[in-house]
Amino acid sequence: MGNKVIMATVISRNMTKEDTPDVEEAQPTSEYTSPKHESRKKPMVHPSAQAPLPKDYGFTFFDPNDPACLEILMDPCTTIPELFAIIRQWVPQVQHKIDIIGEEILKRGCHVNDRDGLTDMTLLHYSCKAGAHGVGDPEAALRLTNQLIALGADVSLRSRWTNMNALHYAAYFDVPELIRVLLKASKPKVLNSTCNDFYYGTALHIAASNLCLGAVKCLLEHGANPTVRNDKGQVPADVVPDPMDMSLDKAEAAMVAKELKQLLLDALPLSCNLPRVTLPNYDNIPGNLMLSSLGLKLGDRVVLDDMKSGTLRFCGTTEFASGQWVGIELDEPEGKNDGSVGGVRYFICPPKLGIFAPVSKIKKAVDQTPSSVTSTPKTPRTDFSRVTGKIKKEKKEKDREKSAAAAGPMRRAGVGEGQRERDVVGQAKRS
Repeated sequence: MGNKVIMATVISRNMTKEDTPDVEEAQPTSEYTSPKHESRKKPMVHPSAQAPLPKDYGFTFFDPNDPACLEILMDPCTTIPELFAIIRQWVPQVQHKIDIIGEEILKRGCHVNDRDGLTDMTLLHYSCKAGAHGVGDPEAALRLTNQLIALGADVSLRSRWTNMNALHYAAYFDVPELIRVLLKASKPKVLNSTCNDFYYGTALHIAASNLCLGAVKCLLEHGANPTVRNDKGQVPADVVPDPMDMSLDKAEAAMVAKELKQLLLDALPLSCNLPRVTLPNYDNIPGNLMLSSLGLKLGDRVVLDDMKSGTLRFCGTTEFASGQWVGIELDEPEGKNDGSVGGVRYFICPPKLGIFAPVSKIKKAVDQTPSSVTSTPKTPRTDFSRVTGKIKKEKKEKDREKSAAAAGPMRRAGVGEGQRERDVVGQAKRS
């Protein structure tokens, strides 16, 4: 190890700066401390490299806790591309040491905005990613992030592969500790900046779609706009995963989704003219008022997510989730229920034809066909044609009998009067 350091020192001293733009002057080290070099004035993209591993090493990943790996990490001959390769390894052993590895990269003269040639990510991007709870360590990530920002790291820079900036990464991995630091150091436009990998949604969309409750709360506290729509016309509340789609073993995630949905709905301005004092959230708006504000009524033909069509059967609050929901009887068996969820019935329809969705996901169909206006669909009807025919026949027979009974006395009366008339005429002739 000592010979390698001395040789590198001699070579670097015999070369000019122009000859060795990427070669740092190495000095003998003790207790694994790396030399510090002056950073370049302009950022660059470093070529891709493989992560170095000790000889006869028993693992496929780099572990800074292992003495042999630590020696490689602190070795000044380990290059910046190689250190970037180490930092790419998504294992706790590496990510928990993000601040130490990042410090080593900076010591080798890396510009604070330099990029990894394989991922096009900067150190700040990697630091935000390393804040993920579990695999990463938020405290270690926060230490490196503060250091990078103090050195002038650009929060608005994006990876050309994912189009994500540092705030997007922090939102995606649910690291509110980093979000606060990033927003304090960034320009206002970064807060609601969009990312095309998420249908041009904002950091709030990204956090909501990943059920990152801490990130959503932090973004809203700092003024993130909950009304921004992505390319699919969705606000952040619309991209929260549906608790109804989650299996029983994901009960905890379903509860987070419910809380997250309500949080984002409460942050939205009301779409009707009623004062917010009397309507603190959407749960207090009657279903019929909600529908009328959208130009809808029960029984209307609607389209769900621009894909499924059916008849609107229900609108209101439910037991399975907060907020306003609509129940739809689909035309095709593409639904999830028969109008009931969790033993509570909201409307009636055949199995697999019923589905529930947030009000924001439906729109009135252009082609409206006649439909029932009630909150329940048409139920199977009994064929009363035969019964009705029998009743009519019986009624006619009774009417006929009544007519005959009434006509009998009249005929008898007519015969008697005719007989008396003939008797009078005959008597007159005889006289």
